[in-house]
Amino acid sequence: MASHRASSSPRPNTAFRELRGQRSPGEFAAAVRRAAREIGEHVSCDARYIGRVESGEIRCPNYAYERVFRHMFPGREPADMGFAPRETVRGRGAREKGHAPSGQTESPAERRTPGAVDGSFDSTEESDVLRRAFMTTGPAAMAAASLATAPAARAQRHAGAAEAAAVEQAVRRIRLLDDRHGADGLYRRAGRPLKAAYDLLDAQALRQSVADRLHAGAGELAISVGWLAHDSGRFADARSHYAEALATARVAGDAGLEAHAFCNTAFLARDAGRPREAVRAAQAAQRAGRQLGSARLMSLLTLREAGGWARLEDRAATEEALLRARTLFGRGACEADPEWMSFFGEAELEGLEAQCWSALGDWRRAAEHAERAVALQDPHFARNIALYTAQLAGDLARAGAVDEAAAAGGRALALLDQVQSARIRTMLTSTARLLRPHAAHPPVATFLARHESAAQPA
Repeated sequence: MASHRASSSPRPNTAFRELRGQRSPGEFAAAVRRAAREIGEHVSCDARYIGRVESGEIRCPNYAYERVFRHMFPGREPADMGFAPRETVRGRGAREKGHAPSGQTESPAERRTPGAVDGSFDSTEESDVLRRAFMTTGPAAMAAASLATAPAARAQRHAGAAEAAAVEQAVRRIRLLDDRHGADGLYRRAGRPLKAAYDLLDAQALRQSVADRLHAGAGELAISVGWLAHDSGRFADARSHYAEALATARVAGDAGLEAHAFCNTAFLARDAGRPREAVRAAQAAQRAGRQLGSARLMSLLTLREAGGWARLEDRAATEEALLRARTLFGRGACEADPEWMSFFGEAELEGLEAQCWSALGDWRRAAEHAERAVALQDPHFARNIALYTAQLAGDLARAGAVDEAAAAGGRALALLDQVQSARIRTMLTSTARLLRPHAAHPPVATFLARHESAAQPA
């Protein structure tokens, strides 16, 4: 058995390493993400993924990555990039051809993992459970099915790499759908899947690395579900989910998960009218995050602190935190940046700064930053574009630019055809209230009529 395992060790993918050239794994991962956006794909590529490909751990990319790589390197086939034929490493075909070693100690679920890519499964040749999960229609139904059925842990005594990958895939899927569609349609269905993920923590993990992945995955899923509650206006539910993620981080000794949980707790405390708690939570997040080596993470956590100071109306402390956040952001991205921070670019930096100036009552300055946030945002993040546009509308209304506010409000309303967010709807309702005294202005009247129509039950 030992000799068999030694002979089946991954073979480094030197061809793919040559394609990377002089770029670092992090720089190359960023290029992959950019190329994906150019063709309408979304991949969660990071330096770790590139390392797994180059080491031979990933022998064949899933179809989304394959399309991206073909776009990046025209004329090259997967074999030219060092990848193995799909049928030799994927699902049933590989098992029927006898590629799975006999006498191994892994669970049957673990023996399905040679086809895993970036902690997930191929969209058409994945495990039976995941394939069934994605046969439903509609984004909310798809998310609910994928989250609820993928872990499937209730009746099993062992958890392996496949189960850990299923939880990780659930987290990515829910983030992707939230980016595109907002939280409202997803949160109502998210309770059972989260319970399924935590059930896995009671199953016996066959390796410590699997146990670590399960804890991290369950904690990240709790944060994702907490965010759905947060953005849907269910603050008490969100607080409970974030606390659950924090407890999981403490049990597992996972500083990255702890920083993420405190980050979201700070954001929630600010929105819930507890600004001093927001400051303390953001500072706790920074203490956890310092050991991770990510300047971008520290920038975001410092912005969370700035948001708390702004709600406390402490202008000096807000300005100091904003300066620190911009300095940290300017150090650039790196391999240590957490995967969940894919949303945090220059647009989000501008959007969060706009919120700070708005809380301080500097409406014109807030509107300038909100306008930049809209202009800079990647089209993939439809929810954030709607959020920044609603922020812009409110700031312009408070600044007295009523026609411009009505125009921005109208653009935000149009985006709500594809985005469901109670938070954004609440912002637009507030803007409509501010603009109502100016209904004699034709642009304002048009916006108010559209807003009233959108508020009517379907």
